[in-house]
Amino acid sequence: MRGYRGIKYTLFICCYVFWVVSAVLAAVGIYAKIAKEKDVVDTLMFDPALLLIVVGSAMFLITFLGCFGALRNGTCLLKTFLGILTAIFLLQIAAGVVGYLFTDMVMERTERLMMKAIVRYREDRDLENAIDFIQKKFQCCGVESYKDWSQNVYFECLHTNPSLEACGVPFSCCIRQQNQTVLNTMCGYGMQQLEETTAGLDVFTIGCLEKIARWAKHNLLLVAGLTGSLLLLEVCMIGLAAAQISKIKKVQHLENENAPGSRTGRKENDWYPAFADFDERGDE
Repeated sequence: MRGYRGIKYTLFICCYVFWVVSAVLAAVGIYAKIAKEKDVVDTLMFDPALLLIVVGSAMFLITFLGCFGALRNGTCLLKTFLGILTAIFLLQIAAGVVGYLFTDMVMERTERLMMKAIVRYREDRDLENAIDFIQKKFQCCGVESYKDWSQNVYFECLHTNPSLEACGVPFSCCIRQQNQTVLNTMCGYGMQQLEETTAGLDVFTIGCLEKIARWAKHNLLLVAGLTGSLLLLEVCMIGLAAAQISKIKKVQHLENENAPGSRTGRKENDWYPAFADFDERGDE
């Protein structure tokens, strides 16, 4: 029965690790949501805190099914876990195929989403921090160019705009000098009024969409490796869950054969003891 124990506890450990990770994600999301000074953004795609809560909670419930089902030998829980994980796996494959076949449409929708995020900049602290992080990390500004920031009411380049940041860009667009020790948060003021060559001396002028696309192309092996590893892990968990369900059904069949005319053992949805490995049943 060593093979069965390996299947059971490997599945349990994998699900337990993801269970803990999902709990941490949900906790961070809840903390960020509560700690906000104001909650203006109420749409899932624009609220990173809400996104963490939803993703973390969904992962928590799914991995709980696998974790508890593997430990208790519960076929009902394992079948539910197996069905949900298989559906997620197929959806990921379908999303990858659609993204590859309709790259232009995906890029257009991504551009629209990023532009909406720029419009909502300053309205949500989490979103603002996320945009600043992306612009610093990829050394970019805006979606297609630094002048996209005119779509935001604070940076809109109009003479009637009373904002001090009018015709400017966020400080995260600024090129940091080598010997600079103090962060100048006003370095992006008035940059939209300058030509690209002139503005490029002080701020990044290339849009983040192009920079991220370049990074993905240059790190294609890394992206493919991470994606493949995730899919392979899901396949392994699907296989482990299916193998444990098959073993439980085999033991139930043996019990039914060894008890003719009497009560036909445990029903399929009954739970076995938490640490039962069918040692005695397997020897019958």
